[in-house]
Amino acid sequence: MAPDRAIRVEQVRKIYDTGRERTEAVSGVSFGVERGEFVAILGPSGCGKSTLLMMCGGLESTTSGRIEVDGAPMTQPRPSIGVMFQDASLLPWKTVLENILFPIRILKRPRAEYVERARSLIDMVGLHGFEDKKPHQLSGGMRQRVAICRALVYDPDILLMDEPFSALDAITRDEMGEALLDIWEQYTKTALFVTHSIREAVLLADRVLVMTRRPATIVEDIRIPFGRPRPRDIVGAPEFNEICVHLRSLIESGQGANGVGRRAGDGPVLQPGRRGA
Repeated sequence: MAPDRAIRVEQVRKIYDTGRERTEAVSGVSFGVERGEFVAILGPSGCGKSTLLMMCGGLESTTSGRIEVDGAPMTQPRPSIGVMFQDASLLPWKTVLENILFPIRILKRPRAEYVERARSLIDMVGLHGFEDKKPHQLSGGMRQRVAICRALVYDPDILLMDEPFSALDAITRDEMGEALLDIWEQYTKTALFVTHSIREAVLLADRVLVMTRRPATIVEDIRIPFGRPRPRDIVGAPEFNEICVHLRSLIESGQGANGVGRRAGDGPVLQPGRRGA
């Protein structure tokens, strides 16, 4: 039986054409994401990861190829998809609670039905007592916690995240990774997460798609062999570090396990204690 795909990407290309210059950002990318799966897109800075994510969210058009979400072509943003960006982008004149409820207003849904859910999310991310604070009264990590709540408050089926923790310091970034794990394990959304942090990808994801430098393609699709709930101390395990070393070698070489780029499908399992897949 074929996997139940929430997202299907088939031979997608993206070319930016200014009239004087053509830049191929993404080249021949194909992969699928099953419902309830957490997939990380890993690659060097500027390789086209964010462009690919925005195409999956209908915020950027494709030059060629096809993207389907829930079996229908992706041509524009949908309420079934929540997006987190690199910057929290909170409205400075609104409180934490009102920022979280802002998508409810945009979607013209009854506010009263979502207030309790918003407060529950606030408690889950450790912001109880900050409901009435404005963004300038919050730290960077706290603002990103608000952004997570805002993306989840209307209960989207799919969550797209574009390096949401990249501007945070290392300690806060780790804390945000743990908070995201807690949220994802409770709500179990389909998640596509862009990062250039190898450690972050292995800690959070069920699968990791490794992209090359521009024009970007996927050279390896690796299934992470750690179960859930995932213990936080796993980052110190030899198996965890072995996978990180393997992923780094793929990024640096720009080649898959067989020495060439490969189509991303269901993903080989990288067995601890064995290099390659």
